[in-house]
Amino acid sequence: MNGELRASGAKNSAVLMLAASLLANGPVVVSNVPHLRDITTMIELLGSLGVEVVIDEKMNVEIHANTIKTFTADYDLVRTMRASFLVLGPMLAHYGQAKVSLPGGCAIGPRPVDQHLKGLEALGAKIEMDEGYVNASVDGKLKGARFGFDFCTVGGTEHLMMAATLAEGQTVLENCACEPEIIDLADCLNAMGAKVSGAGTKTLVIDGVEELSGCHHRVIADRVEAATYLIAAAATGGRVKVREARAEHLEVVLEKLREAGAIITVSDDGIELDMQGRRPKAISLVTAPYPDFPTDLQAQIMAMNTIAEGTATVQETIFENRFMHVHEMIRLGADITLEGNNTIAIVRGVKQLKAAPVMANDLRASVSLVIAGLVAKGDTIVDRIYHIDRGYEQVEEKLRALGADIERVQSA
Repeated sequence: MNGELRASGAKNSAVLMLAASLLANGPVVVSNVPHLRDITTMIELLGSLGVEVVIDEKMNVEIHANTIKTFTADYDLVRTMRASFLVLGPMLAHYGQAKVSLPGGCAIGPRPVDQHLKGLEALGAKIEMDEGYVNASVDGKLKGARFGFDFCTVGGTEHLMMAATLAEGQTVLENCACEPEIIDLADCLNAMGAKVSGAGTKTLVIDGVEELSGCHHRVIADRVEAATYLIAAAATGGRVKVREARAEHLEVVLEKLREAGAIITVSDDGIELDMQGRRPKAISLVTAPYPDFPTDLQAQIMAMNTIAEGTATVQETIFENRFMHVHEMIRLGADITLEGNNTIAIVRGVKQLKAAPVMANDLRASVSLVIAGLVAKGDTIVDRIYHIDRGYEQVEEKLRALGADIERVQSA
């Protein structure tokens, strides 16, 4: 693999900004939005609420929340993507009511929303559960409060930060997640007129305001997508430059790739990785909340480790059931053993994988199997690639531009 590509906008930022638009009294324009299934789902959900959404040819999305006609987010849409559940807080904060189905998403273990609901209750919301739906209401406005998360939760942090922007008084959130997408969301909210400080730290302070206005905000580059292409280049011994990728969002990942033997060059316009034709060295890692190694890149690194020199230990600490790609990689000839109640993978690098039909089980597993297919001898067929379309924009076109022999085919 050799060449350049541009990092798409961050999916995990964009979907939240679409939800946050429900807080505003004026039009919100979000640019650099990736063309992905999850984005389409959120736009469909907003449309089902009666919200007017206008999209131009450059994927600038303009949302007019003041056209809203209903406050019920149906199961059929929310079940397909967890982030869609986060329309609950903005609707509640702005309109005093919301009825939202409990969420769905990838089958990578339980990700409960109890922290979201406890936090909203701390802000004065009345929460009732009814046949798989959350009914939320508030008399008047939400009230500022101090709330500490029992554990670090990205979605919970984003959800309560949005809801607190229109609460009366000050809200202090503790034990918050620190991901770059949270900083991006805070910047968007502040552009609307919110008063959010501390984003990117463990403590967020939100001073409630009377109303939020429209704004224009450009989504940051997708760090997971960018790193995925860097890892793919490392696995194939190639060279790739990912324009617009931000090194400050990927410091731990870049250090691991240097351990694998990559030459990393960081510039103002992106990140370049060059393996100079060398086989990567095996690298061990433990997933943990940002700024440590992200769980969303664990499967991709494992794919690289399958053909690396040496033996690596990969430990997953964020989600259970996130090693479902292991058995598919073994079908390709990988030497992987699971230990520790399937939370630790011992990966012994082999010189060559061999093609086989494999099946994706979640978003990141799907792209890891594509990477494994790139280094396998023969034609690998990856089934159930609808997962990949949730998080990777034009994946086969981008990989072909780097010299990969890949195409999308209709399954029989």
